[in-house]
Amino acid sequence: MARSNHQSQAASRIRHQDFTRIVLRPIASGVPLGFFSFAIGMLMLGFSAVGIIPLNELKQTGLILTLFVFPLELISTIFAFLARDSMSAATLGLFTTSWLATGVVDMTSEPGSTSIAVGVYFFGFAAAVCLIAIMAWVAKPFFTFLLGIAFARVLLSGIYEVGGSHGFYTISGYFALALAAVAFYGGVAFTLEDAKQKPVLPLFRRGAANEAFSGYEQQLERLKAEPGIRQQL
Repeated sequence: MARSNHQSQAASRIRHQDFTRIVLRPIASGVPLGFFSFAIGMLMLGFSAVGIIPLNELKQTGLILTLFVFPLELISTIFAFLARDSMSAATLGLFTTSWLATGVVDMTSEPGSTSIAVGVYFFGFAAAVCLIAIMAWVAKPFFTFLLGIAFARVLLSGIYEVGGSHGFYTISGYFALALAAVAFYGGVAFTLEDAKQKPVLPLFRRGAANEAFSGYEQQLERLKAEPGIRQQL
C-alpha cells in the first residue's frame, strides 16, 4: 500500500510539471526610446560643457534633464525589466536616476561651481558603468563601446569636480557629443530592428543576444532559470 501511495504521489508530481505553463505578455521594446532620450540629454550636457550653452542657462539645462530625459529613461527602464533584460535594465536604470540627480544639481547650484560630493558620485557612477561595459562585451559589444565613451565622460567630469582644470570639463563635453551621436545611431538601429523583427543596422550581437533572433527554442531552455520564474533571485 505504501509503495502504491508513493507511485501515486510521483505520478501526481509528474502530471503537475507536465501541465505547468509560463505565460509571457508581448511588449514593445523600450530601448529605442531610452537611446533617443539619452542622446538628447548628452547633447545638452555636451553643448553646456564646450560653452555653446552659456553658464547663465545652466538651470534651464537642468530643468530639461529633469522633466524631459529622466521620465523617458524611467519608462525605458521599466519596460527593460518587463522584457527580462537585466543588463539593459541595470544600464538604463543607472542612467535614469543620474539624469534626475544631474538636473537637480544644475538647478540648485551656482553656475560654474564645483562640488567634491558630486565628483565622488561621478567616480562611483563611472565604476559601475565600467563594470557593466566589461560584462556586456560577451554578448553586446555595442553596449561596451557606448558605455566606454560614457565612462570616459563621467570620469573626466569627476576629475573636474574634485579640483581638476576646466579643460577636463571641456573634454568631457566632446565625449558627451560623441556619445550622443552613438546613441542616435543605436536608437535608429534598435527601432529598425524592432520594426523588421531582424537586425538591419549592425549592433554586433553575439552569443545569447544574437540567438534571440533565431527562434524561441533555445530561449525556452533558459526560461526556467530567469528572475520571476525561479523561486529566489
